[in-house]
Amino acid sequence: MRSRPIQRNMFYGAKGNVFNVATLLRKNMTLAELILWKRIRERDFINVKFRRQHPIDIFIVDFYCHELKLVIEIDGEVHLNQGKKDYEIGREEDLKKYGIKIIRFSNDQILYDIEDVLVSIKVEILKSD
Repeated sequence: MRSRPIQRNMFYGAKGNVFNVATLLRKNMTLAELILWKRIRERDFINVKFRRQHPIDIFIVDFYCHELKLVIEIDGEVHLNQGKKDYEIGREEDLKKYGIKIIRFSNDQILYDIEDVLVSIKVEILKSD
């Protein structure tokens, strides 16, 4: 089987250890991540490609669309902690340096209101066109 060439620029200099952690995260996705992934993984979701647990520099984002430079993050209970909130603010600033936009949803939004989440994602994608 012929492998596709890796587009290094979509990883923004991520190193091998970040790829290893991303692989582990892909194998251990949360229920909310699995539900959203099932809905956005095919290109027929508004004709864009998302990657899951994608390395960017020293970070791993939940979902990433390289062609739009759009990240989707799903926040669980741990994100309510002030230390985690501060970390996420700094992380967002670092990702914005690459021209990446981040949209966030809570686990509960994914679990109990997936259709509204999908509409919000489509609106964001259409704004990016």
